[in-house]
Amino acid sequence: MISDIIINSLMLGVGLAMDAFSVSIADGLSMPDMKKREMFKIAGAFALFQFAMPLTGWLFVHFLEEKFTVFSMAVPYIALKPENEEGLLIKEDSKKEQESSGSENGRIKLSLLLIQAVATSVDALSVGFTIAEYKAATAFFSSGIIGVVTMFICLTGLLLGKKIGMKFARKAGIFGGIILIVIGLKIFIQGVFFS
Repeated sequence: MISDIIINSLMLGVGLAMDAFSVSIADGLSMPDMKKREMFKIAGAFALFQFAMPLTGWLFVHFLEEKFTVFSMAVPYIALKPENEEGLLIKEDSKKEQESSGSENGRIKLSLLLIQAVATSVDALSVGFTIAEYKAATAFFSSGIIGVVTMFICLTGLLLGKKIGMKFARKAGIFGGIILIVIGLKIFIQGVFFS
């Protein structure tokens, strides 16, 4: 039983972390001079939300099912929520453009990081339904595995993005912005048309 939970949680973690992995690559591309501390901050934020969202979904199933229906209708719009007159996470290459997108000097603004973390983890809410039969401790354990998997996958994405960004510095920011726009549209379209 415990081995089934671990395997299931690992598989869920890998599947759920793919959007966060793509955003991590884009962040690494846009900030090739990012320090290790900043990398752990970004990966940690993604991991925290990927850990918290399944638990939140589990709580909705058990305690707040009616309210979840209302909230779930708003989920797709989080991915495209404008911030400071910009769409979600659009990044460019020059210093001025990096500042307007929320990153400068190899660091990411907290507000932008929170939007990224929420936008890439909203689909993890549905995992609460998958683990609805778990007891609270087991749901916590499963969500913890998902969070740890996300942390490692995002660190890999950041390293990969940084490495590519160092080689193709002029084009990297544009490419990273394209990745983020595509992810935002994907979350929006899935939520509006396929939910």
